[in-house]
Amino acid sequence: MMNDLFIGLISGTSMDGVDAVLVDYTGPTPKLLASLCHPYPELLRARLKALCDEKIEHNELNIAFATDRAVAECFADAVDLLLAQADVDKTAVTAIGSHGQTIRHYPDGQHAFTVQIGDPNTIAALTGIDVIADFRRKDIALGGQGAPMVPAFHQAVFQSDVVDRVIVNLGGIANLTFLPKDKHRAILGYDTGPANTLCDQWIQLNQDLAFDEHGQWAAGGHEIPALLAQMLQDDYFAQSPPKSTGREKFNLDWLANFTNNQAFKPQDIQKTLVALSAHSLADQIQQCADSGEVYLCGGGAHNACLSTYVKSYLPTFKVSNTNVLGVHPDWVEAMAFSYLARAFMLKMPGNIPSVTGAQRPAVLGCLYLAE
Repeated sequence: MMNDLFIGLISGTSMDGVDAVLVDYTGPTPKLLASLCHPYPELLRARLKALCDEKIEHNELNIAFATDRAVAECFADAVDLLLAQADVDKTAVTAIGSHGQTIRHYPDGQHAFTVQIGDPNTIAALTGIDVIADFRRKDIALGGQGAPMVPAFHQAVFQSDVVDRVIVNLGGIANLTFLPKDKHRAILGYDTGPANTLCDQWIQLNQDLAFDEHGQWAAGGHEIPALLAQMLQDDYFAQSPPKSTGREKFNLDWLANFTNNQAFKPQDIQKTLVALSAHSLADQIQQCADSGEVYLCGGGAHNACLSTYVKSYLPTFKVSNTNVLGVHPDWVEAMAFSYLARAFMLKMPGNIPSVTGAQRPAVLGCLYLAE
């Protein structure tokens, strides 16, 4: 019989490090046994950011694949630390579900593609545990966006039959999952636009900080309504789902289109970027439902300035975070990839076509054997 312990690994758009969780699926609902965030070494983080910069001329394959191995070693270290924390032997774990680190995401066009690095062969060899990875490309092969991948987990754990719910991940990019109480309605899920990525890049440029802790710097600024209105005119916000985006779209070059030759204070721009994240998110939520419950997760759930904005834009919704539903907001995404690993082992579909736009449901991922 298959053990029902699974590990989930992910590093998001912010590239802070590896989120790792150990999840027990024995009972009626998943139980989080252990969790941690294993930071990337600064040199590796710099290499990853360089790989995401398409303007760098020496962005060669040897750099990309050396970094692929280095990221995998960091993921494997996270697994070892996680199992030591939980005091669980590796033989008790059925498989690791590894999302990897996204460095490119172009889901549209004739030859759409997405790239996640963190070699699963290396993870399997170093940990001695089977690895399920490469979850996104099967969905893209079937005409989908390859994103978002977590709505199947949201459906399994969070859907209610008495109230409409929206689960919002506030990572580098904001994405939502609409879980209707009416099971005859389609589940929706897509990226609404930036959450933290522009704010992180802007504060790093102006304050030499990795991120705006709790949104304190933004909170001290003043929103610039004209700038907000201009940014909201971007075509992505009006695009119909399915849709997904990333740092390729929302970056400092994109921001410069609106701020160049303008005498804006940097702190005021930060406040306006928070408003942009909240406004674009709230607008999409209101297109899904008139009222209901909204649950925030991801790093942005700890940003008081962003959370306040979201609540102000959604007066007819009850807004809180996933702690209320029994899952810590920091670990929802990583738990989702433990779930997708389990779905693979059980030959269950991991995608939702109404979310990604794929032609059909499909088992996602590939198996990399440790032995």
